[in-house]
Amino acid sequence: MTDHALTSSSLGRYTRGYFATSLGCYLAVFTPAMVALSFKVKHIVPEAEATATLSLVLSLGALSALVASPLAGRLSDRTMSRWGRRRPWIVGGALVALASLVVAGATRSVAMLAVAWCLTQIAINAAFAAANATLADQVPGPQRGRVTGAVGMTSPLAILGGTFVVTVVASDFWRFVLPGFVALALATWFAVRLHDAPRAVPPAGRFSVRDFFGSFVFNPRRDRDFGWMWLTRFCAMFGYYGIAAYVPYFLADELGLDEAGVARTMLHANMAAAVLMIVVSPLAGMWSDRLGRRRPFILAAGIVMAAGLAVMATASTVTMVIVGQGLIGLGVGVYFAVDLALASQLLPHPHDAAKDLGLLNVAAVLPQVIAPAIGTGVLALGATLGIGGYPLWFLIGAIAALLAGTVVWRIRGVR
Repeated sequence: MTDHALTSSSLGRYTRGYFATSLGCYLAVFTPAMVALSFKVKHIVPEAEATATLSLVLSLGALSALVASPLAGRLSDRTMSRWGRRRPWIVGGALVALASLVVAGATRSVAMLAVAWCLTQIAINAAFAAANATLADQVPGPQRGRVTGAVGMTSPLAILGGTFVVTVVASDFWRFVLPGFVALALATWFAVRLHDAPRAVPPAGRFSVRDFFGSFVFNPRRDRDFGWMWLTRFCAMFGYYGIAAYVPYFLADELGLDEAGVARTMLHANMAAAVLMIVVSPLAGMWSDRLGRRRPFILAAGIVMAAGLAVMATASTVTMVIVGQGLIGLGVGVYFAVDLALASQLLPHPHDAAKDLGLLNVAAVLPQVIAPAIGTGVLALGATLGIGGYPLWFLIGAIAALLAGTVVWRIRGVR
């Protein structure tokens, strides 16, 4: 962990590499999760079973990521490789993800698709755990907003790129495999450029059962700010990732679009979101550093995300969907610009950065477990209440986004 400000050239070099790896990893996981998996499932099972099958596959994958992120982070912190602590996990994770995506793209079995998707989630989250830890390893706190503001653009770019792949590539196989190749290439490029010194002192003792289970817990009473940060991220990501998986089905079920129409609308909506995220994310990150404040940006992000989800709840046309997704993108762009910068300044144990950031990543992944598990029930409840399943689903997401903007004010260690 560095305490000395980096020069502009060093900061720029690191940011470009971190940006590339984040883009590749997001592309590998978002392309299937947002669109390709829903189409793949429809090509395997009868249409009446598609929603339940997709929910099952997404839930299993998210559960796998839930375990992988903090565990891989702790193992990365302990790694004694001569190539450093982070490089083996970044490149190794991307390589395993590619192999898993090849299987996912080729299989005609739901069981094999679920296994392959679980392995993909494990591998990508292992790579992310190590890559995110390099921020705490190499960039001092006051400069992190500039980095995370730039890297905040990778999520919308990956969603846009993934939607483009699904739109122009008709093959299920290549819809999965192409993003995996890109992820491996970009992760390798970052690893080659990364100054990742080997760990000088061996970890105390062997990796024990206690260490294993300790990878998944922290003391919220002792580390209160870290606990509030965890809850803030959970609420924000429920409003974003948790809701997003059902948008293709909303377009088909409520607006009557066919597969080509869904893909085309998703592309236009994601373009609107991506443009706004790309504009606001670096600006929000830069101003967060300049003002020395993170929390006001999270509050603003939560309000704007909630507004976008409210538009989605009332959407009856493709234009309204694009407007709603654009607003969500605007809010998420601000959120991603400061989220990791804020989180990295609240780590209970800075020398175990990957493990602690992995625990925070659980807050991003857990909504992806909960949302598919409750999604079918919420849709049915909304229909029973007469307000519609999808409107109720989007309104729940709006409430979660507002909670993220308010809970962050319980943090006291960083303004």
